[in-house]
Amino acid sequence: MSKPFDKEAAALRDIQDNIEAIQGFVAGLDLEAFKSNRLLFYGVVRGLEIVSEASRKVSPQLKALHPTIDWQQIADAGNVFRHMYGLVKPSRVWETVRDHLPVLLSVVRHELARRN
Repeated sequence: MSKPFDKEAAALRDIQDNIEAIQGFVAGLDLEAFKSNRLLFYGVVRGLEIVSEASRKVSPQLKALHPTIDWQQIADAGNVFRHMYGLVKPSRVWETVRDHLPVLLSVVRHELARRN
């Protein structure tokens, strides 16, 4: 008998997959290289949009277990990427990738491991 589909686990896997993809995209680059590559910037922002949308499917209970993650800011970022795209600055995206995604990825990996 197979396990029932777990929407939250699927969302966590989407977050993990997209963070890992983003990290692969920017591996070995610095801010200047990132800023000068429009295709790369677009790819990273798209990955962040998916992370944002998937974060909305994480339960309040799981979010409460990890209060150091600003879940609301993650969810809100997607609205900025989609509706206020002119305000999205490469330096801010780079800061997110460098400083915030590793912490979120660690939490997501921990939660996925707990489910196995």
